[in-house]
Amino acid sequence: MAPPHILLVEDDPAIARSIIYALERAGLSVTHCLLLKDARQQLQASPPQLLILDVGLPDGSGLDLCRDVRAGTAAASSLPVLILSAHGEEIDRVLGLELGADDYVTKPFSTRELLARVRSMLRRTRMPASAPTRADTGPFEIDTAGQRVSLHGQVLSLTRREFGLLADLLSHRGRIRSRNELLNAVWGADSDSTDRTVDTHIKTLRAKLLAVSPEHDHIVTHRGMGYCIEA
Repeated sequence: MAPPHILLVEDDPAIARSIIYALERAGLSVTHCLLLKDARQQLQASPPQLLILDVGLPDGSGLDLCRDVRAGTAAASSLPVLILSAHGEEIDRVLGLELGADDYVTKPFSTRELLARVRSMLRRTRMPASAPTRADTGPFEIDTAGQRVSLHGQVLSLTRREFGLLADLLSHRGRIRSRNELLNAVWGADSDSTDRTVDTHIKTLRAKLLAVSPEHDHIVTHRGMGYCIEA
């Protein structure tokens, strides 16, 4: 079996070398691009299993590529994306999550931390699919095998994390799910993501639901407690 293929987009040679060394030593295959234009070509020619994406690049922002990936084909839109963000640039991290990034690592970082994040993301994407199931939950229809959710008959364009959040909330319909419960269910117990990560993804998920059903906010926020979808 071929090793998982990682696409790394990073313009700092020293950082790129350390990342490539750590990933290849762990048995992963890495393609490195310095520029966004090269990364776009690589995504078309040989789609990876995971994208590691720096924000500040010579020919633009990595966040633009993240947005384009999420707006692409169904296959490309589910590609796991890990953002590399410079220390102190919280706006990049928040914006990256809002655009659909799955996780972020702040520079400077240890390659051990990065490798742990990569392994966690790959494990979740390579988990065997459950048996095909469909469930009607009020105005929602969820296809767990296809990882699709419809609202009032319209298929929602969701990232993996957004699907995970919505599926979890629907499976606990009428119950308040704490941020910690959602983190464990969607990101995994070994993730270093925080409550802010959940809040950011809930914000983008809520916007997508309101775009289809503007007359009703399906996700209810219980301040200090968590989120739920009412029964």
